[in-house]
Amino acid sequence: MQTKDFQQKIRNFYHKHGRDLPWRNTDDPYEIFVSEIMLQQTQAQRVIPKYKEWLNQFPDFTSLAEANKQDVLKLWQGLGYNRRAHFLHQSAQQIVNKHSGSLPQEKDQLLELPGVGDYTAGALQAFCFQKQVVFVETNIRTVFIHHFFADEDGVTDKQIKAKAEKTLPDYDICEWYWGLMDYGAHIKNEVGNLNSRSDSYHKQSTFKGSNRQLRSQLLSYILDNGPTRLKTLENKFSAETDRQKSVKTNLNNLADEGLLKTENESIYQPPA
Repeated sequence: MQTKDFQQKIRNFYHKHGRDLPWRNTDDPYEIFVSEIMLQQTQAQRVIPKYKEWLNQFPDFTSLAEANKQDVLKLWQGLGYNRRAHFLHQSAQQIVNKHSGSLPQEKDQLLELPGVGDYTAGALQAFCFQKQVVFVETNIRTVFIHHFFADEDGVTDKQIKAKAEKTLPDYDICEWYWGLMDYGAHIKNEVGNLNSRSDSYHKQSTFKGSNRQLRSQLLSYILDNGPTRLKTLENKFSAETDRQKSVKTNLNNLADEGLLKTENESIYQPPA
C-alpha cells in the first residue's frame, strides 16, 4: 500500500468511526497526562469514570502534588496496577518542583518522570504539544503488522517505527494517532490479535487468583482499615490457599515501592 493511500485510509476510518473520549476533547497537558497513565494496561471504557472522578478531586498538577498519598491511592482503587497512582503522584510533585507546574515538552525530561516510558513520552509530545514524533503501542502495532508485515512473524518495534516514520503525516498529528489507535482496535475485533506476531508480545496472565489480585486485595484492605497486623492479613488472605509466605512478601514489596508503610514487618499501614 502506498503511503498516501494508507494515510487516507486512517483518516477516513477516524472520520467515520473515531471514538469520542474525554481526553480527546481537551488540550490541557495535565488532563492528557492523567489519561495516558491511566490507559497503561487498562481499557478506555474502564478508565472513563475514574478519569472524570480523578479530575474532579485533583484538577491540576499542584492539587495532586499536594495531596495525601493515601487519598491518591484510595481514589485509584478499581483500576489496578496501583504503582501507576504512586508514579502519577510522584510525577506531579516533580513537575511542580522542577518545572514550575508545567509538563515539560522534551522527551528526555519526560522520561525522567516516574512511570513514563518511551511510548508515554511520545504520546505526551504528540497529544499535548502536537510534535511530529513516532511511538508504538498495541493498537498502532496491530495496524502496521496488518498492512505492512502480513506474512511475517517476530516483527520488531524497530521495524514498525521505521515504517511509521515513513507514513507519518505533516499535519493534525493528534487525529492521526487517534485514527491509528481506533483502527487498530477495529482490526483486533475483526481479524484477531495480530500482536501475537510481534516480538514484543507477552500474553497477560489471568487476574483472578493471580499475584496481582493478591497485591490489590492487600492494599485495598489496608487503605480501608488502617494499620493492620501481619497475622490478621495472613489469616484473611491465606484461607483459600497456602499463601502465608506470599502475603508477607507482597506486603514488603508494597512497602518497598512506597505504597504502604511497615513497622518491623509486623504491622502494615497506609502511606503518609
